[in-house]
Amino acid sequence: MPKPVVAIVGRPNVGKSTIFNRIVGERVAIVEDVPGVTRDRLYSSAEWLNKEFNLIDTGGIEIGDEPLLNQMREQAELAIKEADVIIFMVNGREGVTNADQEVAKILFRSKKPLVLGVNKIDNPEMREDLYEFYSLGIGEPYPISGTHGLGLGDLLDEVIQHFPDEIDEGYDEDTIRISLIGRPNVGKSSLVNAMLGEERVIVSNIPGTTRDAIDTPFSRDEQDYVLIDTAGMRKRGKVYESTEKYSVLRSLKAIERSDVVLVVINAEEGIIEQDKKIAGYAHEAGRAVIIVVNKWDAIEKDDKTMKEFEQKIRDHFLFLTYAPILFTSAKTKQRLQHVLPTVNKVSENHNLRVSTSVLNDMIMDAVAMNPTPTDHGRRLKINYVTQVAVGPPTFVFFVNEPELMHFSYERFLENRLRATFDFEGTPIKIFARRKNE
Repeated sequence: MPKPVVAIVGRPNVGKSTIFNRIVGERVAIVEDVPGVTRDRLYSSAEWLNKEFNLIDTGGIEIGDEPLLNQMREQAELAIKEADVIIFMVNGREGVTNADQEVAKILFRSKKPLVLGVNKIDNPEMREDLYEFYSLGIGEPYPISGTHGLGLGDLLDEVIQHFPDEIDEGYDEDTIRISLIGRPNVGKSSLVNAMLGEERVIVSNIPGTTRDAIDTPFSRDEQDYVLIDTAGMRKRGKVYESTEKYSVLRSLKAIERSDVVLVVINAEEGIIEQDKKIAGYAHEAGRAVIIVVNKWDAIEKDDKTMKEFEQKIRDHFLFLTYAPILFTSAKTKQRLQHVLPTVNKVSENHNLRVSTSVLNDMIMDAVAMNPTPTDHGRRLKINYVTQVAVGPPTFVFFVNEPELMHFSYERFLENRLRATFDFEGTPIKIFARRKNE
């Protein structure tokens, strides 16, 4: 089930981004540490009381040269469409403004759960001024201070109360769920239809034809699959076309429901920055990934074309060195017969479990080949390693000093794991912990 989506809505200078960063905490820095992922600060994963959710900051949306009130209205409408819960942020020092009242009306009509956060309440005396915010009709105002981090716990307690109940999608655990993500008009729906051999999804040259994620269950060679065709990172209409980076949230939901993600690239248009952002979401979610270059039939080729294009992909997607690349054509069905076997392989690798004894023998050999790093006379000592999870494979290294596990040595260990075991198509997570933790 996809994570709930929480949107922070409010006029400028009410502290939306400050609250966003407070709630997200260290996760943003962790996300930005992934090599090659270009990113804005519009969305990030967050967690409260063991409940994970996606948090979005509408302050990151730029909508042309529209008047401020129109921009606010459009941002509110975006939040209404995408969010499960909306935090309506106002400025406690300035009181209720006309813009606050206008946005409150829009949000109230949405019938979405609303939580009113009154920011910049930095001392207890200011709480006496909260009563006027009841006039917005949203409900109880929650006093918070983004600067000092006060009151966020009460606010988030209320937010998670409105999360939708988990829904059993009814798919068997052996069913492989596949999502196709990519920019509009790269041919995702055409690929779905070509793989199924029938017209199951509307196909059009108009970007954004697919409105929502569509599930298509099917079976092949006694294996059950579900194809999830997403909305193409953009929904039709003026607001969505001018805020394309925002509408990726729809595809995030599909990614979180998937086991394997097909990142679809248009061979005719080549690789652009948006492709890297889209692929970065799948990588960060820890899903198995296959890069599919579609419309390959439209390219004039010689014996070097495919190799050169593959090298461009590797240069741009430095964080997806593990992902296999397929060159296909939904129109001519070129190489489509390789898609499902590759899906099966990366799904199996995504759930591969290595025995502890074999794993530790491999690590001992790796350390003998390349000794652990030192820092100011202290040397990293790896006591033992264990695999704690699959989907993706996750390994915990119990060491003497976790801070001595430098990024470069962690990368070396990952490369040794990949060289020894078949982890093609899946990310690997490595954590360093003290022996007694």
